Amino acid sequence: MPYVNIKITPTESGVTKQQKSDLIEGVAGVLRDVLGKPESYTTVVIDEVAIENWGSGGKQVTKLVS
Repeated sequence: MPYVNIKITPTESGVTKQQKSDLIEGVAGVLRDVLGKPESYTTVVIDEVAIENWGSGGKQVTKLVS
């Protein structure tokens, strides 16, 4: 049973319910097409992480983009 956890930073206008639905459907479809996993077996979780809680290369992302 595939479990996929997607972590994203929300955009200024937010991530819409439709965009999240499209992500879930798309990921389940990829697992179906590539690995032959039935979509009904796939669990997808989307976590929205505030940008100040995200780091890359040892730096807080807010410091990298400002």
